[in-house]
Amino acid sequence: MDFMRAIEFGLSPLALLLLVFYHVHLYRKVRLTPLATAIGAADEVRARWVEDVIARKRDILAVQTLRNWTMASTFLASAAILIALGVFNLALTADRQGELAGLLHRVEAVAPALWLEKLMLLAIDFFFAFFNFTLAIRYYNHACFALTVPPREDVPDVGAESARRLLERGARHYTLGMRGFYLAIPLTLWLLGPVWFLVGSIVLLLVLRPIDRA
Repeated sequence: MDFMRAIEFGLSPLALLLLVFYHVHLYRKVRLTPLATAIGAADEVRARWVEDVIARKRDILAVQTLRNWTMASTFLASAAILIALGVFNLALTADRQGELAGLLHRVEAVAPALWLEKLMLLAIDFFFAFFNFTLAIRYYNHACFALTVPPREDVPDVGAESARRLLERGARHYTLGMRGFYLAIPLTLWLLGPVWFLVGSIVLLLVLRPIDRA
């Protein structure tokens, strides 16, 4: 029992630290050298796209593109809230919690409350994804109006700069929502044990590293 507890409380914090350290490092790179990251490069591409759409008055292209982004965000938000509610419901079924936990990993017999904490953390992750996808939908809808409304001298904020900021905020929340889905993989594996959690975190970071680079 003591050995299993040592594994749980030794490997799990290590996996969490790896995930936190990577994303803090990514955040710093986005702030300091944005064009060296995929997020910063995408922001630059969107800014040029906004300028081109407004300069050529390609309203139909803007509406169709934003509609596609909104549909993707809507689908992912729906999936996130359904999964979150399902996990939350599982966490509330305390009568089945012990049996299922025992099937997945013996360490839950040592710390029964840890099973519930893992499920709650997984549910919070999907709620986080849902919240960000809904915010992305909001900003995309506002950007659609900003891109298609002719500029006015008495309303200087409406135009290319306003549309660019709205798209950037929407894209940021979309990225955070996707990051929530990515993090759900190691968090789900955590239910099988701390070793799975650590391995899943390492594999996820190895996959994300080339993706996050420009």
